[in-house]
Amino acid sequence: MEALFPSVSGKLTANAPLAPLVWFKSGGAAEWLFEPKDIDDLQAFLRDLDPAVPVMALGLGSNMIVRDGGVRGVVVRLGKPFAKVARVDEVTLDCGGGASGILVSSTARDNGISGVEFLRSIPGTVGGFVRMNGGAYGGEVKDILVDCDVVLRSGELVTLGNADLGYTYRHSELPEGAIVVAARFRGQPGEPAAIQAEMDRISASREASQPLRSKTGGSTFKNPEGHKAWQLVDRAGCRGLQIGGAQVSEKHTNFLINTGGATSADIEALGEEVRRRVRESSGVELEWEIQRVGTPADASNTQQAGTQ
Repeated sequence: MEALFPSVSGKLTANAPLAPLVWFKSGGAAEWLFEPKDIDDLQAFLRDLDPAVPVMALGLGSNMIVRDGGVRGVVVRLGKPFAKVARVDEVTLDCGGGASGILVSSTARDNGISGVEFLRSIPGTVGGFVRMNGGAYGGEVKDILVDCDVVLRSGELVTLGNADLGYTYRHSELPEGAIVVAARFRGQPGEPAAIQAEMDRISASREASQPLRSKTGGSTFKNPEGHKAWQLVDRAGCRGLQIGGAQVSEKHTNFLINTGGATSADIEALGEEVRRRVRESSGVELEWEIQRVGTPADASNTQQAGTQ
């Protein structure tokens, strides 16, 4: 592949381990990992890449299970060139696709922009927030997104408005293989001290209720209509349940944790067992919120597309 892309100015790595890049610290390697230098580099790469080669974006890897057989094709990771955040006007921020929720919310605070404090609580990047309609503590990306710049699988750069993304709960209609490289978020005027106080409240609430110091993947299952996923998991008797090195968190039952030596197969199997027990105990079908990407260790001929 390197011979086919002599003009690539970013970093292209073959057989790149992904476990160090995801929160669960498990899973296989990417066939290719591409870290573009800038948007032009990303566009040229995707334009020249064989259309049959799968492409997926990787942010902070906080809501992702990378299966043990690894990921075919190209994984795109947006680094520092895509992590800038700047004020556009009194209530709007221009955010790079690789910028973290902490950076976005802190920049908003510094500029007296309220309404984006909830991003402080989501361990991910702007690209992932936009793709998944990230949300917490009463806020969702659909409430603050003006528009976003996206590099399509063809290499074309387009701007999509909020309405173009077809947002529903933890879901968008962003095209497969598309990479979010920037987004504009709009809040309201606010006092920096009050914004900081709200961020502190959110941070303290997360620390008290979630296993933040464990190898985890964030919220495992979507909240079904009229229910809280953690309560359904708890009522099904799954608190502390283990398969291999994977465990349902004792602290928050909608979190799975890697206790040390879990394989991704352990983690995914535990999630499926939880879904089975919840189905039997309550009749509710839990849907995965965590993205599962790549191929199992024993099934190298299948591929599930992933997310940013």
